[in-house]
Amino acid sequence: MAIFLTSSFHNEIFQLGTWSKTRGLEIVMIAVGSVLAARFTRWISNSAESSLVRRAKTEVHDELVRSERSKYVHAMVQAVGWGVTSVIYFVSTLMIIIRVGVPISSLVAPATVMGVALGFGAQKLVQDLLAGFFIFAERQFGVGDVITISAPGATVGVSGTVEELTLRITRIRTLYGELIVVPNGEVRQVANMSKDWSQVVLDVQVPIESHKSETIELMRRICLEFGKEEEWSQYLLAPPVVTGIEAIHIGYFQLRVLVRTLPARQWEVARELRLRLLEALDDAKLLSGSANSPIIQQVV
Repeated sequence: MAIFLTSSFHNEIFQLGTWSKTRGLEIVMIAVGSVLAARFTRWISNSAESSLVRRAKTEVHDELVRSERSKYVHAMVQAVGWGVTSVIYFVSTLMIIIRVGVPISSLVAPATVMGVALGFGAQKLVQDLLAGFFIFAERQFGVGDVITISAPGATVGVSGTVEELTLRITRIRTLYGELIVVPNGEVRQVANMSKDWSQVVLDVQVPIESHKSETIELMRRICLEFGKEEEWSQYLLAPPVVTGIEAIHIGYFQLRVLVRTLPARQWEVARELRLRLLEALDDAKLLSGSANSPIIQQVV
């Protein structure tokens, strides 16, 4: 009996040794290979992203102001890298299960039940992936775009610069440096403020007793000079336009200035033009002795 147990034990040890040299070694190689392949994919993705960032800075000297193709390719690189990594881990897990000795056919029934359960529990995940697919397909926004995500019909929401875009989530860096992660399924309405071109809308509220024609003429002259300066004209797609009196209210009338700019350049252009208009109106003393001052509001 002791001899039989010893022989059986040695046989099991021999089989375990044989298995470790064949299937066991294959499993280890698959696991290590999948990790290395995933890291290599991530390295390629990061290198491609860095190359795109350097190219964008070389072309336009600003990471925010990129071509639409550059932003789309950047987003695609991130999505493809994430997708390839997921496929690598899925395939390697399947290969390990096969080499452990679990028959794939026996997993069909449990996988069907599990798939149905996950289908109900992972509806949100599927919704996020489908929404992310359509964001890429329709090129709604890309990495580097300045966007506002809000509820349909709302004018306020989460605003910031898109730092990362995958099939499942969108990462946004706000003006205050906060990193906000939004599932793509929650993206119901997007206001893209850096796609193709941007526009500045300044409303100047001038006291009603001011000289109307002189005020309008002065503002047009300031806008014309501003549009000819090389420092600022490189950001403008058209010269600033004073549309005239937009509205008349009790105590003041409202003048409007429109400026079409390069994407994501509207804020700095608006700040500089607002300062020049306010200083010019104050220096010209067009207020007919009134103590009131013009009020300049930025609509967009």
